[in-house]
Amino acid sequence: MSGDGQADLTELWHQNWPNCPPVGYKLRDPYRGVWVRFHSLPESKRYAEDESEYTVVLERYNTVLDELFAGADVYVITPLWTTEAEGPPSQPFTGYWQSLLVEDDPDPEFRTYCHLFTARRPWQRGCIDELLRDIADDKVAGVLITDTRMQRVHHPYDGGADVFLATSEERDRMRDRHGDWLSSHPSGL
Repeated sequence: MSGDGQADLTELWHQNWPNCPPVGYKLRDPYRGVWVRFHSLPESKRYAEDESEYTVVLERYNTVLDELFAGADVYVITPLWTTEAEGPPSQPFTGYWQSLLVEDDPDPEFRTYCHLFTARRPWQRGCIDELLRDIADDKVAGVLITDTRMQRVHHPYDGGADVFLATSEERDRMRDRHGDWLSSHPSGL
């Protein structure tokens, strides 16, 4: 990604999500008003144990992603977490966007950096199923999927997805469509 492309993405992010860096687990608190969490399996079960449960997990992820992004391009943003301030060499990584100091510590060995990579692709149901399955198995974490204007964010994790919509009304409509995928916990977690 060129320097201009990096700056454009950064500007889009700051326009829509100014109170938080593009780190999924940090979005919920400042954007609770447009956030909803969906669980991947019935009864809030966290991990799939067989292919029938993986089918449910992928169906839920893809249903929400279709509602958010059908017919549009998306950015799939993947992080690489390190204790090094410098991002990795360009190969085999492509689409470098930016590096963030996520956890500061006086001791450099305990600082955590998040190096973000983006890939733009047309959204099609199932196009990132392999990645979603790795997320469901906790092999990959911190992925964000956004529209190209970065107005809506889907943050899948092992056990479900945090979804951030453009308005609270849009959030409420999506939450109501999938009420049986919500947590029974009062905080929505």
